[in-house]
Amino acid sequence: MIEINDKAPEFCLKNQNDQNVCLKDFIAKWKVIYFYPKDNTPGCTLEARDFSQHLEEFEKQNVSIIGISPDSKESHKKFKQKHNLKINLLSDPNHKTIEEYGVWKQKKMFGKHFMGVIRSTFLINPEGKVVQIWPKVKVSGHADEVMRFIKKSEGL
Repeated sequence: MIEINDKAPEFCLKNQNDQNVCLKDFIAKWKVIYFYPKDNTPGCTLEARDFSQHLEEFEKQNVSIIGISPDSKESHKKFKQKHNLKINLLSDPNHKTIEEYGVWKQKKMFGKHFMGVIRSTFLINPEGKVVQIWPKVKVSGHADEVMRFIKKSEGL
């Protein structure tokens, strides 16, 4: 389980354009890494749109936004085009990074148990340390909540 002040686990995953994107690519930046269950579902769409709408404001604070789910890069490409998303979406179909960040867990829906992504967000500083974690994210207003935290944090 990752905790605040831990070194963020490294990853290299394919994005919606079949390009490798690695955590180390953002070495001099703050990173918002958010994990979400599935493209084109209501909550995931709202969250991706919210981060996309605030992307310019995040970039002014030297913050990159990266969304990660188990969906394929092809699914991400269609999702991004359909909703005019501006953020990078990374594909983790084998759940390696999702598991390293501790967000692949048992879920329950309609009385059935299954494994899936627990919607979570991690804020990582330029040195690669986790400075904030939002577990079990409620989508509505989340991008604003992350931005408020960033603006009030020292060193940004």
